Amino acid sequence: MTDWTSGNAAEDGQPTRGWLVGHFIDPSEGVRSSNDVEVKWGIHPAGDKRPEWTSDDQRTTLVLLVEGHFRVDVTDGSKTMERPGDYIMWGAGVDHSWEALADSVVMTVRWPSQT
Repeated sequence: MTDWTSGNAAEDGQPTRGWLVGHFIDPSEGVRSSNDVEVKWGIHPAGDKRPEWTSDDQRTTLVLLVEGHFRVDVTDGSKTMERPGDYIMWGAGVDHSWEALADSVVMTVRWPSQT
């Protein structure tokens, strides 16, 4: 196992629906395999959405807009992100869903990484 890696987020995340780091990455991938954090590079065409809501997730999540126009709905509110750098963050027990209002790229960070 190596202590460092490099690559392309869009390419390296393809086998895992955009997820680059997490417990589900094979340990042979080195530092990308982690029980502490999960990182996703999400490429979403306009109209792409998660119609179902999460249920009682016990992690902290940060969603950061890289480009596009993206909405995240949480248990008691909603955030529409329009400018690169806009973000929404929530803690354990907050349910969510999302929709790409235009072609969008978002980076999601969740911790801890859980099965």
